[in-house]
Amino acid sequence: MPLLLRRRGVLRAAAAATAIALPLALASPADADPSVGAQQAALKSIKAPGVKGHLRALQSIADANGGTRASGTPGYAASRDYVVGKLKKAGYKVTVQPFQFPYFQENSTGVLNQISPDARTYTPTPPDGSVVGEFATMTYSGSGDVTGTVQAVDLTLPPTPEPSSTSGCETADFAGFTAGNIALLQRGTCTFEIKATNAQAAGASAVIIMNEGQPGRDETLQGTLGQPNFTVPVVGVSFVVGEDLASPAGTVVRVKTDTTSENRTTYNVIADSKWGRGDRLVMGGAHLDSVPAGPGINDNGSGSAALLELATHVGNLPTKNKLRFAWWGAEELGLLGSVHYVAGLSAAEQAKIKLYLNYDMVASPNYAFKIYDGDDSDATGAPAGPPGSDEIEKTFEKYFDTLRIGHVGTDFDGRSDYGPFMDAGIPSGGLFTGAEGIKTPEEAAMFGGTAGEAYDHCYHQACDTISNINDKALAVNTGAMAHSALVYAYSSDLPGPDVRPAPAANRTAKAAAHDHGGLTK
Repeated sequence: MPLLLRRRGVLRAAAAATAIALPLALASPADADPSVGAQQAALKSIKAPGVKGHLRALQSIADANGGTRASGTPGYAASRDYVVGKLKKAGYKVTVQPFQFPYFQENSTGVLNQISPDARTYTPTPPDGSVVGEFATMTYSGSGDVTGTVQAVDLTLPPTPEPSSTSGCETADFAGFTAGNIALLQRGTCTFEIKATNAQAAGASAVIIMNEGQPGRDETLQGTLGQPNFTVPVVGVSFVVGEDLASPAGTVVRVKTDTTSENRTTYNVIADSKWGRGDRLVMGGAHLDSVPAGPGINDNGSGSAALLELATHVGNLPTKNKLRFAWWGAEELGLLGSVHYVAGLSAAEQAKIKLYLNYDMVASPNYAFKIYDGDDSDATGAPAGPPGSDEIEKTFEKYFDTLRIGHVGTDFDGRSDYGPFMDAGIPSGGLFTGAEGIKTPEEAAMFGGTAGEAYDHCYHQACDTISNINDKALAVNTGAMAHSALVYAYSSDLPGPDVRPAPAANRTAKAAAHDHGGLTK
């Protein structure tokens, strides 16, 4: 079946095959190649069963490798090889780019028990994050099973009205700390990494970091320590649990964590088409890795599979501008693959990339059709993208409008691989169907589905399997991806100024850490 699914009352089944090509003719820049026959033939050849075939292959890879395709695992290596094989067969010049990254996996659910003066078992947050308990193992925590006395370090109780705690931020805070005790620290002005580093250096056998206590800073901390430098257990707790452990002095607890935290090698896959000007690159990307907890078929097998099906059908078109496609590694640990790629480009190489189109989660089961808000037209949340991002947004909007399919905007919040491209001043855009956010009544009226529920109830969980894909969302978005790629591949008028302004302030790191590894401080 062609990619554009039937929209009852709007698209007739008999017209579906030609509808996919229609937006290309209507929404292309004015001087796009007038001969669209080859383009239309390529578009018609991209079919939903092909995309689903790639998804089934990724599911099989996960099934054969412990249920995951996370970077640094055999499941990711097999996913990489699958993509590379398809691209080489389609005639692309393929580069497999290795890079080191800090790998982390929580192997089993942690334990936090108060032994005395009151026996109590605190509720854990499991490795798949399906529920948030009273404590959570911090990303890059070491492993261990420790029973010891809690020793509070420079806590501010009750908390001040505004965040200001420096607990554990200076080595002097640990003067008089008894080696072997369990350090109880408070969230505050420095990073969790600094706090835990100072505690470990002072001889703490484990580290507990409590939230600070102000409104909005009282829930269970799910944080990241930044890198795998820790040999002792480090967990985050809510403010209430921290208060409980702080008093009376001499409270004894057991802390157990079971983690793998080490540096590993993973890979980006970069593919260039044979045709087009190498100094005018039209680039699309999707992250290939899953989280350790599951196979990642919607997040982000959906974007990866759709991009692969698109690439295999358009690589031989005689385009004006060169097409470059990328499958990123280690996105789930903070956009590490795309950050590594962009940082490794010279200014001249960055300037060749005229735009970047990002596809992360394009088939969520309770989907909304979301287009990145390149011009900040809603005037809320994240600012507009680099100059030219507004034009990319309009290209996607014209596609959906031509097919009479509703759409909404979504912020560039730094949570996916467009982040480092935007930081480099490269015009960016893309599509998204929602993650852990909640679908609004207005979106339910526009797209169907269920208001008040997550767009993807299996986000970052083991249930993100082939059954977690909405076929309509996948098909419509793959059509939009193909359309936009070829609009810009044939255009002489690409988005953005001829000379880019200085790059915007980095908006990537904090948002990425919050999404994929927890808070940093």
